[in-house]
Amino acid sequence: MRRGLLWLSCASLAWSSAAPAAVDPRNPTCPAQLDWSGNRTMQFTFREAGGKRVLLAEGGIDGELLPRLKATLDAHKPIDEIWLRSPGGDARVGTEAGKLIREALVFTRIPKGWACFSACNFLFMGGRGRLVDPGGQFVVHMFTHTGDRQAIEAEVLRGTDSTVGLIGEIEQDSALLASEDNDFLIRMGVSRKLLTEIMYQTSAVAGNGATRRCLTQEEIWKYHVANAR
Repeated sequence: MRRGLLWLSCASLAWSSAAPAAVDPRNPTCPAQLDWSGNRTMQFTFREAGGKRVLLAEGGIDGELLPRLKATLDAHKPIDEIWLRSPGGDARVGTEAGKLIREALVFTRIPKGWACFSACNFLFMGGRGRLVDPGGQFVVHMFTHTGDRQAIEAEVLRGTDSTVGLIGEIEQDSALLASEDNDFLIRMGVSRKLLTEIMYQTSAVAGNGATRRCLTQEEIWKYHVANAR
């Protein structure tokens, strides 16, 4: 039986059909409401049902994620699938967590109604097999180091030299991160065009266009984000 057709039967994990979600006018490819969990740090819940061993991974990606993830994988091995919903967080931790998931040879999945955004993308792409259910949201954006607007404004107020130094640091670190992203996608079998055609075409600054992009099912397959059904 195809893995993508196996569903957990637990009532707490069931999703019922609903009317089409309202569209976010600022990000018209996405629903107005994205369910990426309210947990500030990622929480893990183990479930065993339907003949599968499933780990629910829900919440933000912080600097302490890697040891928690490794300990959880070791405690419940073997894990068949990791189900993800997350607003993202630390980009480099997300990449390292994706590598850890690949080492464990686990499938990753975004269930119907759940959203995986930003650094969560890299956890998902670490899956040996990757599934995005219809109605699941793989949400990307332009990775940037300019998210702390207050810090930037403070540097600008300090004067030209300070501002130029900050811009140089941002440019250097952004170039390094882009190179790391490119290397990771190659290793995980995801098309690099996901970066150039989707992520890097999304506005990094609110007010200059949509800052988030939800991939369609067609795009998910086109860029090899999913590789299993």
